[in-house]
Amino acid sequence: MVTLAHKQSEAVFRAIADPTRRRILGMLRGGKSTVGEIAGNFRASRPAISKHLRVLRAVGLVVTKREGTTRICQLNAEPLRAVDNWLRDYQDLWRESLRSLKRHVESDR
Repeated sequence: MVTLAHKQSEAVFRAIADPTRRRILGMLRGGKSTVGEIAGNFRASRPAISKHLRVLRAVGLVVTKREGTTRICQLNAEPLRAVDNWLRDYQDLWRESLRSLKRHVESDR
């Protein structure tokens, strides 16, 4: 049975699979930006960047609010916990691989 949490985490993975969206998230790590400021950092058209922002908003990674006629975008990193949780299993594997490598290198001395 597929849970709602599983569907949400799958949507986050799909959203961050796109390099443009990852760049947008990276920009927003530095603080709030308007849609125009974000779009100004890309060769893509503003409507194309707006589509990327819609995808990021749909999964909760970007929150926008209106200030007059301007839309201010802000990062919400909470949904990225799904990625962190998924990576944890692999971090344990990597740590063990590094320990094995260290033991091997030290045994050759």
